[in-house]
Amino acid sequence: MRTPVKISAAAAVAMLALTSLTACGGGGSTAAGGKDGKIKIMVGGLDKVIYLPARLTQQLGYFEDEGIHVTLLTEPAGVQATTSLVSGDVQGVVGFYDHTLDLQVKGKQVESVVQLAHAPGEVEVVSNKAAGDLTSAKDFKGKKLGVTGLGSSTDFLTKYLAVKNGVQTNEFTPVAVGAGQTFISAIQQGSIQGGMTTDPTVAQIVDKKLGKVLIDMRTPEGSKQALGGPYPSSSLYMNTDWVNSHKKEVQKLANALVKTLKWMSTHTAEQIAAKMPSDYAQGGKELYAQAIKDTLPMFTKDGVMPADGPATVERVLKAFNPNLKNATVDLKKTYTTEFVKKSG
Repeated sequence: MRTPVKISAAAAVAMLALTSLTACGGGGSTAAGGKDGKIKIMVGGLDKVIYLPARLTQQLGYFEDEGIHVTLLTEPAGVQATTSLVSGDVQGVVGFYDHTLDLQVKGKQVESVVQLAHAPGEVEVVSNKAAGDLTSAKDFKGKKLGVTGLGSSTDFLTKYLAVKNGVQTNEFTPVAVGAGQTFISAIQQGSIQGGMTTDPTVAQIVDKKLGKVLIDMRTPEGSKQALGGPYPSSSLYMNTDWVNSHKKEVQKLANALVKTLKWMSTHTAEQIAAKMPSDYAQGGKELYAQAIKDTLPMFTKDGVMPADGPATVERVLKAFNPNLKNATVDLKKTYTTEFVKKSG
């Protein structure tokens, strides 16, 4: 799909609702798709910079070059995207790698096949009104903090930062506010004092002087400081059974995405922004390019999982997640480098 059709937000929601309804009747057959070169991928927010490689690959025509027809769908939070994968509505998800661990202990075998990022790309922002008494994660106690969705990666990371800094998960209130304008409105209205979000939302909040950056995890250095190591985040993950039965298709997806990561590593933020749909730059072209520039350090150049990344994710999740705390996770089953290492 070299020229994606632009649709309004309302139409997109309606289309997604229709997709979900039709999938309910035959989810199994949908999940088995892909042999005809048609693949559906759900993205946990298509216009988020942390998931930019998915749409950029489409814009550059790399999926088509590989002979596959990829339909990119969007959900506001990664947790909903994961639900779409498990129910068989889509063949893959572009979302956070940490969901593969969470799903494994729930009996679902899912693996990252292309690791797009080695840092979360997430930012904890604080509203200007609350900046006086919310100066670090130690001050989360008693606060209402925005996350994209309950059970999402922003929720996971917020809980970890709290526990790491002596605040129990029941001592603050996570509020599902999505991203973009809904997150910005929540900050403006004071329904949250701070929250975790990504670019371009971060750039817009700072530009409008509604809040400031409290914890920055857009770089590997910022990730190490906040989380104690590299935190592999944005990835293409799929059901392991589907991967094993569709290796040809998965290889083509990996080839296209790795080609995009390499392209990104040799182009400026402005050049990348110019390739994206114009309606993604809601705060203006310059601000959008700045958002991409601030987030670029999070991306890998080759799609390969960082060696000590999975262990960091496991440690983070086990710090607060009761499902994982005493569970044994087989990290080797949560990702594969088989396909990206074959991508030239």
